[in-house]
Amino acid sequence: MEPILEMRDITKEFPGVLANDQVNLDLKKGEIHALVGENGAGKSTLMSVLFGIYKAEKGKIFYKGQELNINGPNDAIDVGIGMVHQHFMLVHTLTIAENIVLGSEPTKGKVNLNLSEAVEKINSLSKEYGLDVDPNAKIKDIPVGMQQRVEILKALYREAEVLILDEPTAVLTPQEVKGLYKIMDTLTEQGKSIIFITHKLKEVLAVSDRITVLRKGKSIGTVKTEDTSEAQLAEMMVGREVILKVEKEKADFGEVKVEVKGLKVHNSRGMLALDNISFKIREGEILGVAGVEGNGQTELVEVLTGLRKADSGSFKLEDQELLNRSARDIKEAKVAHVPEDRHKHGLVLDYSIEENLILGYHYQSPFATGINFNFNKLEEHAERLIPEYDIRPRDKDILARSLSGGNQQKIIIAREFDMGPEFLIASQPTRGVDIGAIEFIHKRIVEERDKGKGVLLISAELSEILSLSDRIAVMYEGRIVDILDSEEATEEKLGLLMAGGSLSVE
Repeated sequence: MEPILEMRDITKEFPGVLANDQVNLDLKKGEIHALVGENGAGKSTLMSVLFGIYKAEKGKIFYKGQELNINGPNDAIDVGIGMVHQHFMLVHTLTIAENIVLGSEPTKGKVNLNLSEAVEKINSLSKEYGLDVDPNAKIKDIPVGMQQRVEILKALYREAEVLILDEPTAVLTPQEVKGLYKIMDTLTEQGKSIIFITHKLKEVLAVSDRITVLRKGKSIGTVKTEDTSEAQLAEMMVGREVILKVEKEKADFGEVKVEVKGLKVHNSRGMLALDNISFKIREGEILGVAGVEGNGQTELVEVLTGLRKADSGSFKLEDQELLNRSARDIKEAKVAHVPEDRHKHGLVLDYSIEENLILGYHYQSPFATGINFNFNKLEEHAERLIPEYDIRPRDKDILARSLSGGNQQKIIIAREFDMGPEFLIASQPTRGVDIGAIEFIHKRIVEERDKGKGVLLISAELSEILSLSDRIAVMYEGRIVDILDSEEATEEKLGLLMAGGSLSVE
């Protein structure tokens, strides 16, 4: 079958970076073609070239046999190429219909909006592709999974034949992911073609027909999905064998290390964000917290690390009450924190690797005496941790902002783990990092557990929660709705609880 779309020898450069180096990609009609690779491999850049966000220095794009000259997203949309971005481009105060027609509004005469015509077309498209949306509902009132359907409808409304889906499952529950798979199947059955960007290899194998792997800006190869495996794809992505399964012994629990009781917290808008949260973590235990983002996980971490005040409750580490103490007091009590936003709360990007490796501990011995730094100790500390935690490049004087996401995360992991914590709070510890760095970070978290520390793991990745946790707490609308032993937990059970359901009805 002749491809509907071809990208030939695409080369895109940024200052000092060759993002795409003669990359080739072809897409067949009715196909789901997955595009995978580590952070910085060039996936998003390549799709940005296709959608007209960037202009390639070299290479050609052919669509239905005709060479294209794409100078902007409107050119791509006009020929039938649509893109659903990872972060939705929706106006929350408008209705679904108003969002879909935004920028191409149907009119009566020259000035009057003919929204009824748009609603009729949206209803028709929704029925045809099984998208099931109410055009008159406001975006602010619908769940994330439906918002994604709206983004897909926006592209279909503009008569897209090729759809680029960029990390489409990042914020969905397992049930919503399965619903998306069905929508993708319906789209391809109706003749649409899909380029699917994701870092989740299980999803790639579940839904795609072919897979193209990029590494360091180059095309490593294209394989049929039926002829490959997670291990083979991971090796193509990284260039070496990758251990995908978390290797850990059965936990040997000790005494209760951390106890949280009756925690109530209001968020910055005055709404109840945490409603009577209680749990315990034993020595040598990882308690995972699962939930769709925005259900109180961020506020929980902020309270436990001294970044937000609680209304009431208790937070004890080995009988020491830490609730509503300062962030410095909590850190000095040996609570380590891997924050969900490494740029906002984990690093000073214009500080060097060496300086970031002592951030938050910079005033303590052996790094400082009074107001004076001991620069020899700073250097020794950096030169020990950089190779131990495989931070690249090895130069301690390089600014943190110049490193990849994975290596920025390794700075935080090295700093927090090396200070000998008794309680480790790891929030989205592998967000935005590539498969090689994920393997490394998981190994270090398990090592902390095996030293008898208590670990609270918050992650949007259910596979990470299931593989690392000893018990799993599920949060929904600011409450812990259930706590499961990891042996009895499944993605289906967790997904049901994450959506506000109950296991008691099974």
